[in-house]
Amino acid sequence: MRIGVPKEIKVHEYRVGLTPASVREYVAMGHEVLVEAQAGAGIAAGDDDYRAAGARIVATAPEVFAAAEMIVKVKEPQPSEWTQLRADQILFTYLHLASDLEQTRGLIASGCTAIAYETVTDAQGGLPLLVPMSEVAGRLSIEAAALALRRHTGGRGLLLGGVPGVPPARVVIIGGGTVGIHAARMAIGLGAETTILDRSLPRLRVLDEVLGGRVRTRYSHAEAIEHELRAADVVIGAVLVPGAKAPRIVTRPMLAMMKPGTVIVDVAIDQGGCFETSRPTTHADPTYVVDGIIHYCVANMPGAVPLTSSHALNHATLPFGLRLAAKGLAALDEDPHLRAGLNVQRGRLIHPAVIESLGPLLGGSRPLAA
Repeated sequence: MRIGVPKEIKVHEYRVGLTPASVREYVAMGHEVLVEAQAGAGIAAGDDDYRAAGARIVATAPEVFAAAEMIVKVKEPQPSEWTQLRADQILFTYLHLASDLEQTRGLIASGCTAIAYETVTDAQGGLPLLVPMSEVAGRLSIEAAALALRRHTGGRGLLLGGVPGVPPARVVIIGGGTVGIHAARMAIGLGAETTILDRSLPRLRVLDEVLGGRVRTRYSHAEAIEHELRAADVVIGAVLVPGAKAPRIVTRPMLAMMKPGTVIVDVAIDQGGCFETSRPTTHADPTYVVDGIIHYCVANMPGAVPLTSSHALNHATLPFGLRLAAKGLAALDEDPHLRAGLNVQRGRLIHPAVIESLGPLLGGSRPLAA
């Protein structure tokens, strides 16, 4: 199969769909890989590195899209990209369609087969292609909060870990999944007083054990959330419903309960965000203020550390990508976990959670027959 790797064009997105090491694996299996010139610049991988791995460098993205049978990316296609997709093409990337009606319409119009990293599953019921970026985003969320708390960035001037004689900041993490546990590890490491809320008692028990009792765990209901918001200096939104829009956990009236200058970091913003007042921001302009509360809602947080992120992502996506390259769409029939990643095909929405979120806005949509 001919694989295409265009350069990412989302604002301040420096990751790359395939690293040279991954290209080498595709080439070794007999596939042809086309890489747009300078696609790997953000991870210090030059065109010569890709050539050495066996790729063919092409000058422009349109050349990649025109020639490739499968496009491998990191972030969702932008408008100038989805108009280049075609019906006989596979798109393998993050999509996050439930909160992106415009992109969904673009993919439907293209007729392509779009497989989303974030809904591919594994035998344990996990999301193996989402996990590595959730790990990165969870850790970055605490770094982002610490910076937003500084006075010169508009914060209250609070040191996350405090110092002897001065108490540390209070960090509240809503959601105890991959993002939540990695955010907690970073917060604990910096000395912050940390609380995690989750609706799964078994998960809270795991978190208590794994984190050695160094965090407070609370069952997540409205009263507990409101109590924690009143005392928080940082609130991390880490709630995930696979494939669907994130539930709105914190409403605008709740902001009035919080201390002015509290920092919200909404890691769920790719799926619409779990705070009512969240809207996507970029690394170029990451924060805004609503009712005195600082919001950090960057929609591609791991793009800030592309070297780490690209390699971590490639380690997870490579086996699935190679399967698609070897067998084409037949791989979906043979692997139910890969099929779970199927979001759009032949002009129809496929994934049930995306259909539930967007189907009514598109005049109704039913999955294709299995």
